[in-house]
Amino acid sequence: MKIAQVTPLYEAVPPKLYGGTERVVAHLTDALVDLGHDVTLFASADAETRARLIPVRDQAIRLDPAPLKSDLAAHMTMLAEVLKRADDFDVIHFHTDMVHFPFFSRCADKTLTTLHGRLDMKDIGGVYERWPEFGLVSISDDQRRPLPAASWKATVHHGMPGETYKFSSKSQGYLAFLGRISPEKRPDRAIQIAIALNKPLKIAAKVDAADKVYWETVIRPMVENNPLVEFIGEIGDHQKSAFLGGAEALLFPIDWPEPFGLVMIEAMACGAPVVAFRCGSTPEVIEDGETGFLVDTLEQAVAAAGRAHLLDREAIRARFDLRFSATAMARRYLDVYGELLARRPFAEEPLGDVVTPLRPSEHRSFARGV
Repeated sequence: MKIAQVTPLYEAVPPKLYGGTERVVAHLTDALVDLGHDVTLFASADAETRARLIPVRDQAIRLDPAPLKSDLAAHMTMLAEVLKRADDFDVIHFHTDMVHFPFFSRCADKTLTTLHGRLDMKDIGGVYERWPEFGLVSISDDQRRPLPAASWKATVHHGMPGETYKFSSKSQGYLAFLGRISPEKRPDRAIQIAIALNKPLKIAAKVDAADKVYWETVIRPMVENNPLVEFIGEIGDHQKSAFLGGAEALLFPIDWPEPFGLVMIEAMACGAPVVAFRCGSTPEVIEDGETGFLVDTLEQAVAAAGRAHLLDREAIRARFDLRFSATAMARRYLDVYGELLARRPFAEEPLGDVVTPLRPSEHRSFARGV
């Protein structure tokens, strides 16, 4: 198939540091190429990809040092480039939320849109009612709850290339928090868990401008002068294997409807169990008692983190390989692409081996700030 992947422009593909959506697009794109498909990636010029790259901006927006930037203008320019080439593709796969809807109505039947953010915000529902012709993919079943009647075609969980993450059979005895310092990610809970267990906690996280007050007033006072807590800051992919592989457990103490949570499967790839609050997608990702523990209270989280070292790290990595590899994700998307093509008027011939249908057992199932 000839497939276009259209990514947001906020981060490089893959991101240099923190970033979820663009990282998923990078791994999906490369996996589709490896499976023999003709893939074109629309992204900023600093993308690293095995696909054909159409650069639409000189660099990703967030790390661009220019003091004044228009993310809307950048994305409109990209959409114009995609529209100009729309007839070249069998499938155009958007990861830009709903911003492309007004421009691509004439070819909506060849598009697929994966929604990567939360959907419980005012105004969002009206957009998906207004443009029902655009088929949607959720990244977890839980993500759909605010919009159950939207044009959902499938749920496809994220995947990552296993070779990016080095498995570690033994931990170094510390707990880990990886992600973003924000109220909904609840790093304060992670600190409380570590203190209750008297275990070291390493925090690798970025602090967005929007969360500076939370960092200064809530988290920084909990970190400073606390010998158990080490704040590392943002880290890139090349640092994650050592950070996560050395952890006795990853703490994922969220307090919001997380649509997926990439860090959970990154930890699993390194063999680290995950202690996650039962919220959003976590019950779909974590197999309680196998790849980690699902908890509802701080007391349960403390108890779970205290026994996380008893879980089989090799079995955790094996579950990652089975459920959350980049190839597994790409094959699931190929199944969806095949269904999309089969519904189009010109799809009169069988698709043959282009799509590998999922076995029944495998069917387990532009909002920034995620």
